[in-house]
Amino acid sequence: MTPSSDPAAPATATRRGTLLVACAAVCWSTGGLIARLVTTDPWTTNLWRSLFASLFLAVALGAIQGRETFALWRRWPVLTVASCMALASTCFILSLARTSVANTLILMSTGPYVAGLLGWLLLGERVLRRTWLAMGVALAGAAVMVSGSYARGTFVGDGLAIVMAASFATATVLVRRHPEISMAPAAALATALTALVALPLASPLQTAPRDLALLAFFGIGQFGVGFLLFMVGARAIPAAQTSLIGMLETVLGPLWVWLVLNERPTAATVAGGALILAALLASGLMDAVSRRTSGLPAR
Repeated sequence: MTPSSDPAAPATATRRGTLLVACAAVCWSTGGLIARLVTTDPWTTNLWRSLFASLFLAVALGAIQGRETFALWRRWPVLTVASCMALASTCFILSLARTSVANTLILMSTGPYVAGLLGWLLLGERVLRRTWLAMGVALAGAAVMVSGSYARGTFVGDGLAIVMAASFATATVLVRRHPEISMAPAAALATALTALVALPLASPLQTAPRDLALLAFFGIGQFGVGFLLFMVGARAIPAAQTSLIGMLETVLGPLWVWLVLNERPTAATVAGGALILAALLASGLMDAVSRRTSGLPAR
């Protein structure tokens, strides 16, 4: 029996895709903990993380796609997407240095709604009423989370997390506007751009061997491997399911920091985060049910 005639093949592919996306989310969820464990300043952290990730992705994508990966770097849509992703990556590290891991990750999870809003404004994409409702709930949750930021001294960090979400959402909309763009070469270029921006402000020669090992894992394991796992797994499962599984990062990230370093989220973070996660969960479940009942394709 050939693979194409095997009735269990779609279910197997779905299970494999689910597992790969879940593993990617687990990889990404370690970012906040690693940022807390290293003793380097944010710019040095950004430099080493991006450098390791760039080298890893360049080698991996070069082996998979050949010179086509590097040829795409000369196209302006890829450069634009890579610039947005580089800004998001930079804001991620700077945000972790100025606010809690929970605030950074939960505010980052508003990105899909920002992408939906930008898609409506710039591409004329239809936004369902339930999506508008979910956006409103998520916005309320974000407002609750940042309500005490100024008093706690985390206003800048929370703002950077919002900029990060908006930057990545812009990259997502640009990819939809130019479907010929491959996210993989753009991600490799983005990490290289991030390293170049961080270089003048970093102190790479002062990095201790222990920190260098952690930063190597930060770039290769947390970002690079997580990105490749996500790229492969997301092709096999519906977008709504991908978003729901991706919530593992938002849940696990603060948990690792709490268990290892006892960094507890504030009451405002818990309340606002609950609203955002509830909006994400409800939106994803309604989308999945709607597609199943209407017989629409998964993607």
